[in-house]
Amino acid sequence: MPTPIDQIRDAAIRIAEEASAVPMSYFRATFAVDSKADESPVTIADRETEAFIRKALGETFPDHGILGEEYGISGSLDGETWIVDPIDGTRSFITGYPLFGMLMGYLDGGDPKLGLVRMPALNETFVGIPGRGATLNGKPIQTRKTTALGEASLYINEPDGIRRSHPALFEHLWTVGGARRAAYDCYPHALVAAGQIDICVDFGLQPYDYLPLIGLIEAAGGVMTDWDGNRLDMNSEGHVIAAGTPELHAAMLPHLKR
Repeated sequence: MPTPIDQIRDAAIRIAEEASAVPMSYFRATFAVDSKADESPVTIADRETEAFIRKALGETFPDHGILGEEYGISGSLDGETWIVDPIDGTRSFITGYPLFGMLMGYLDGGDPKLGLVRMPALNETFVGIPGRGATLNGKPIQTRKTTALGEASLYINEPDGIRRSHPALFEHLWTVGGARRAAYDCYPHALVAAGQIDICVDFGLQPYDYLPLIGLIEAAGGVMTDWDGNRLDMNSEGHVIAAGTPELHAAMLPHLKR
């Protein structure tokens, strides 16, 4: 039998909040920055934070699999599985920008059952269970009910990557919606869940970037898919859209054809 979801939620919140002390002990301090094979940066804070989370999950749920950004796969990903991104937004973190996050997702048989975004520098914890609702620091949140694209606030994540790979699409996105902002990392997705913005278009993500977000977005009333409207899984391309309503999601998809 799957682990009771309330037990999953309480453990995820506890572990994420306790783990926040690790990156905060390095935030705006001096430390070495290394480069991965893909030239993305990584720090001791990334590695120590994931090690802390893995240890805590292993002690609490020894039979669960784990997929993390820094240390890969532990156990089987076929059943109950945790997806962990210890510092989502390492470039933000190393430059002292407080909008880096921590992502944890719980899947059962590949199906997202819980999503959590922890913002250590802001002391904010977003968590959602599809069918059970979403909260920010324990208070209920939900997506905005905007349905008209012309009235929507749109955040364009990873704008430099979109501009390099899809220059025509990049230019087009700045004509869509009622208001637009360039952004990075997980916080805009959390803002969709909290009803602060309507849409986040994101680009070039890995499973540990997007899988933990699905449960939160869906629990808050939104929709999250790839740019073609397909449900996200381990093998998705990583170009994603989160929208506050199904109507807005459907209206935005044609603008993402490339």
